[in-house]
Amino acid sequence: MGSGSDYTEAERRSRFDRAVFQSQLLLAAALLVLVCAAYIFQPDSVLDFRFFGGIALVFILTGASAIVPWSSVDRRWAALLPLLDILAIISIREGNPDLGVGLLLTFPVIWLSSYYALPGAVTSVLGSSALLWLSAGINGVPLSVGSLPGLLVLPITLAFIATATLATSSRTAAQRGLLRQQADLLEVALGRARRQEQTLDEVLNAVTFGVVAFDRDGRLSILNRSHRTIQSQFGQPEIAAEPAVLYKSDRTSVYDDAERPFHRAVEGQRFDDVIVWLGEPGEHRIALSVSSRPLTAPTGELDGGVLISRDVTAEINAIRARDDLVASVSHELRTPLTSILGYLELALDDETLDASTRSMLEVASSNADRLLALVADLLTAASEKDQQIVMSFSTCDLSEIVAEAIEAQRIAAGERDIVIENTAKGPVLLEADGFRLRQVVDNLLSNAIKYNREGGRVEVGVTATGDHADLVVADTGIGLSELEQQKLFDRYFRAEGVRQSTIHGSGLGLTISRDIVRRHGGDLTVRSASGVGTTFTASIPRSR
Repeated sequence: MGSGSDYTEAERRSRFDRAVFQSQLLLAAALLVLVCAAYIFQPDSVLDFRFFGGIALVFILTGASAIVPWSSVDRRWAALLPLLDILAIISIREGNPDLGVGLLLTFPVIWLSSYYALPGAVTSVLGSSALLWLSAGINGVPLSVGSLPGLLVLPITLAFIATATLATSSRTAAQRGLLRQQADLLEVALGRARRQEQTLDEVLNAVTFGVVAFDRDGRLSILNRSHRTIQSQFGQPEIAAEPAVLYKSDRTSVYDDAERPFHRAVEGQRFDDVIVWLGEPGEHRIALSVSSRPLTAPTGELDGGVLISRDVTAEINAIRARDDLVASVSHELRTPLTSILGYLELALDDETLDASTRSMLEVASSNADRLLALVADLLTAASEKDQQIVMSFSTCDLSEIVAEAIEAQRIAAGERDIVIENTAKGPVLLEADGFRLRQVVDNLLSNAIKYNREGGRVEVGVTATGDHADLVVADTGIGLSELEQQKLFDRYFRAEGVRQSTIHGSGLGLTISRDIVRRHGGDLTVRSASGVGTTFTASIPRSR
């Protein structure tokens, strides 16, 4: 990025448009004065077609200079205006030689010399001179000693004007460069003052999170009160950047020197929410969420950085307690639910049941199935908190998995007149866990149907791009806002519109699906617009 004193691209374009219009307007204004004088003192000359045609051309060009966005086209096209002005002035001069309109040639000459440097100066002078001499030849002006001043004075004058304009433009450009350099120096001083102001001890000591600032060599420059309090709480020197021993999020593994947040920050890395535990196991401990922001000098070089730490012990303990409760309750619910489903299936196998009783049992079985699926999601989410899903990799066909999943969802889609289109073309083989990928496809298809409109459409595609396979599920449903898309993969998150509807869900399916895709080395992304629809894309490596 350029310095603050540089013109932005929009400012440069606007400046060029104004310059074109102003240059043309000056010529039109001067010509208007001469036309008024001619109308008063030589009214017959105004009727001459050469005089009138030249005037009309100048005013047409003036209108074009105001209307056409010259900055949006090639800069050389704007040179047509002064070149046509030269032609118009020669025509006016032919229509009324006594008016002295030839002096107005200085306007296009100055214009071309200023904005097109030497090529513009040479073109304007030679073009004007050639037209003047051609006009003299057509009018039969004899070439003699007496006629030479009239044929040479104006071209020579124009040449000197072009030369002076070139010299002035060169000096102006040099002065502009000097001003920009001075502005850069002022910008550096202003940036330094702002950094000092932002790191004042009075402000930093008022916040409840720890702040550590350091220079490019890793020397500490600022340690706020909160950071010093945390250090002293664990018997560490207050002037230290971090304790001698830091534990990872599992609370038992120790960070290596290269992984420690301060070491990474000194290297210029930018990161957010790195969890570290302070204190020895079995003793008082706290968890910190550490973030780093590098600082750069005006030259773009690394100029130190800032390390921010926030106490998140209560949050982590609350999340852990929640997951423990969810896992405990889910385990307790699974056994009776399985028994209930078994007995319901046995009851439904009885052919002597009347229609009314069978209908009620089917409703109970359907709801029990849904409750068991919810319990399974809760158990999966809770177990993933501390351990990863067990994966079993083998060669499988993603297109076949998608086809089977679509077939399983046909009935649910048909109940709402939703059309599912499979655009997969041919097999797409990859080394993956087919069971887990089926879980991902089932979840994406189920969501595309549940959150779609009546009579909507779901399009499922599978493509192979190089060493990756892409699964795309697009629907014409209610869509998501930008804020909802940012939180969509958070555990237990459900969009506002969904929470207020009768659509059931736990808010865990997409979280689990993304974790499965990431365990394959890929990622699951979303693109959506409210009221238009949602598109999920799972990109999965074809080999491990």
